[in-house]
Amino acid sequence: MEDTIVALATPPGISGIAMVRISGKDAIRIADSCFVSNKKIAESKSHTILVGNIIYQNTVIDSLAALIFKNPHSFTGEDTVEFTCHGGYIASEELIRVLKELGARLAEPGEFTKRAFLNGKMDLTQVEAVADIIHSISAPACQISARQLSGGLSEQIHSFRKQLINILSLLELELDFAEEEIEFVDKSKIIDLIKNAREFCNNLANSFRSAQILRNGFYVAISGYPNSGKSTLFNTLLKKKRSIVSDIPGTTRDYIEDTFYINQIPVKLIDTAGLRSSDDYVEIEGIKMAELILKQADLNLIINDISISVKNSNKLYNEIKNKFPNSVTILIQNKIDKISFTDDLRKDGICYISAKQGIGIKELVKMIEKEANRSIVQTNEYLINERQRDLLLRASDSLALAETSAKGDFQNEIIAIDVRNAIKPLGELTGENWSEEVLNNIFSNFCIGK
Repeated sequence: MEDTIVALATPPGISGIAMVRISGKDAIRIADSCFVSNKKIAESKSHTILVGNIIYQNTVIDSLAALIFKNPHSFTGEDTVEFTCHGGYIASEELIRVLKELGARLAEPGEFTKRAFLNGKMDLTQVEAVADIIHSISAPACQISARQLSGGLSEQIHSFRKQLINILSLLELELDFAEEEIEFVDKSKIIDLIKNAREFCNNLANSFRSAQILRNGFYVAISGYPNSGKSTLFNTLLKKKRSIVSDIPGTTRDYIEDTFYINQIPVKLIDTAGLRSSDDYVEIEGIKMAELILKQADLNLIINDISISVKNSNKLYNEIKNKFPNSVTILIQNKIDKISFTDDLRKDGICYISAKQGIGIKELVKMIEKEANRSIVQTNEYLINERQRDLLLRASDSLALAETSAKGDFQNEIIAIDVRNAIKPLGELTGENWSEEVLNNIFSNFCIGK
């Protein structure tokens, strides 16, 4: 981190202002080389603002404000200057060009946040929370990520890890004084602490599915025979014309995806190709894709044209349940407006609608919401990603072995090995133990300028 980096920190395009960030040991020197104001940046206090002009080679580039953050009191922990120039492509591009010519280099994706981590301004769980906030598609996901960014998860992990390190120290101390038969630690207290730590790891790991839904959406696939009303239902739920509706079988050949919200839960709705036998290569590929989506979806809406036959729905339902026995499904009887439908025809667990007329849609939305809520752990406090889940499970497995060993009155040496194996992944969680490969993988998902 000997060099100084620069990047546009706001999205490119036409806007009121754009923000260009420069950070590193030469950030202030470089900024002062082109920023003309009534006071030098180097002479200014941290967390102050100067108004002036960017002048380079006797040319005025822009009039702007400079926000000054001196180390270690900055996001990166380094000297940082944030220039708020006029929005648009040219002003920000010219400013970046000037700063690069004066000695800065263009930042890599997530490099500002990476430097914040390396300088001890945040740990890896907080780094990942930053990415989650940026990519949030729901208010609950954003709120949970904000709590994680504030350090709530870090504190809990650090607390359990510290306690386990203390236990490990006492176990190893006993080993050093084995001949004197001195007992430094109460086995019952060891067991209780290990049990609590294991429950903590398991509870967090088990919230992974909930986190995926809040982060990416609850995936709902609409399937059925051609002309059963899949695309009409898709458009009705979205409240906009998104999918082509036609009486011609095989109109939907590829899947179409869009998002709507149910009580702030993002629902990823997918309109799939009609399920039938076909000689058309493109349609066949669409049907294959539909079956793959049905396998991976959180919920499958199996839609049938009740005006043709009720038996068709039973056949289709059984076909899908046989192929995907673990799939969660809702059977929908559509086009009830075309028959003499009365309440005595209703059966429990089946949703009766007219997608075209909007009949029964509210009831269907409630059923989708019920299934979504069932998949979300309501006490979920943090958005656990795959990396974090795998590390938590590793720690839990080692703690389970340690608990068994402690209860079985095994030698302290055996217990110590299992406790040590649990401490390591907890350290990897927060970044106390890290590798360049892990960091590169995490920051590859960041945008340039963050």
